[in-house]
Amino acid sequence: MTIPRTICLGFLAMITVGTFLLILPFSTQDGTWTDPITALFTATSAVCVTGLAVVDTGSYFSGVGQFFVLALFQLGGLGYMTTTTFMLLLVRRRFNLRQKIAIQQAFDRPGLEKSSFVIRSIIATAIIFELTGFFLLLLVFVPEQGWNQGLWLALFHSISAWNNAGFSLFSDSLIGYQSSVLLLGIISGLIVLGGIGQPVIFELYLWLLDIFKYKREKLTFSLNFKVVTSTTLFLLILGTIAFFFVEVNNPNILVNLSFRDKLLSAWFQSVTTRTAGFNTIDISQMTAAGLFMTIAFMFIGASPGGTGGGMKTTTFRVLANCTKAILQGKEEVYLYRRQVPLNLILKATAVLVGSVTTVIILTILIAITDPHIPFIQLLFEVVSAFATVGLSTGITAGLSALGKIILVATMFIGRVGIIAFMGTLLGDPSPSHVRYPEENLLVG
Repeated sequence: MTIPRTICLGFLAMITVGTFLLILPFSTQDGTWTDPITALFTATSAVCVTGLAVVDTGSYFSGVGQFFVLALFQLGGLGYMTTTTFMLLLVRRRFNLRQKIAIQQAFDRPGLEKSSFVIRSIIATAIIFELTGFFLLLLVFVPEQGWNQGLWLALFHSISAWNNAGFSLFSDSLIGYQSSVLLLGIISGLIVLGGIGQPVIFELYLWLLDIFKYKREKLTFSLNFKVVTSTTLFLLILGTIAFFFVEVNNPNILVNLSFRDKLLSAWFQSVTTRTAGFNTIDISQMTAAGLFMTIAFMFIGASPGGTGGGMKTTTFRVLANCTKAILQGKEEVYLYRRQVPLNLILKATAVLVGSVTTVIILTILIAITDPHIPFIQLLFEVVSAFATVGLSTGITAGLSALGKIILVATMFIGRVGIIAFMGTLLGDPSPSHVRYPEENLLVG
């Protein structure tokens, strides 16, 4: 079995188990059986760390059900390959060649060495940041909710934020904390750090270590680190400015807020489009321009190696520099004085074409099943599901059964990745050594 098929089947297995657990009566507040489509949708949304919901997680599911949801988005955030290989490490089994290749492909690493170290560092990073977020969120929730509820709220939202899952136990997500600098600062930090990827965090850790040890020769950041951090920062600042000016006169969004809270809401809206899914404003009340802008940011998404989805920041940057190279009359693409290999340019193009095609097809399908819903809201929902964001204009629960199944498929494709999904359908590639003559044609 090919590696992409192994990954896809692994996610399907987690979704199946999660669906079964959420169907059971002890998972709901009233002790009744959950509708299978509701259970399937919730399990898929959790495993795919999306956050779209057809029921209110905090009021519909019991404490046990909420724990199942938390476990699903924790495992989904780590990923199937991380979870299974970590289990092998616990029982002290060595990786065979196939497992090392699977880890290399799953995390897009250049070599096969130190596979066990990669898994350990991913798990350790997640635990450290989730625990840090948990203790910081206690400062917000315990004074308001008491120790019992405060502990659970802090744990749930810390893990949800780090994994960019977007699940909240509040019916209005984080709208009730619209003015809380502390809570939104903690959640924003977890979202951004979870989304930039473990390789970037590890490089930053090694760089700080060199500084504290007063080493003369400090770590030289990789091209991946430079591209991810600079692109993420650019998108965050651009998103904050754009959301502020587009929605500042919207009477249902920012008009009645203080200047500080307007900036805070604009910042958090920019952050949450990094595929997090929390919201501090009513998305359904946004202007058409605001919705379409959100769609664009959601489609770009987070970074490789992180817990978020989307096309990825590195893909966006490579394609942007391809355009720049064409406009400058160059035949090579450069990033920070490094030439981008042709295979990466082809991969970025494939991701873009595959993602756009998938969104178009699924939007058409859901427009057929639910023709009464405005197009902009359908497109928003599909892109949110594909990029595993979880933001919604409020139409999710009202979709037809077939519409919900389409969104389930959308979330699954978005989580496993468009390249892995296409690889599952087509099988292992068969490179050809045949070379054909070159000929020009008209494009553009």
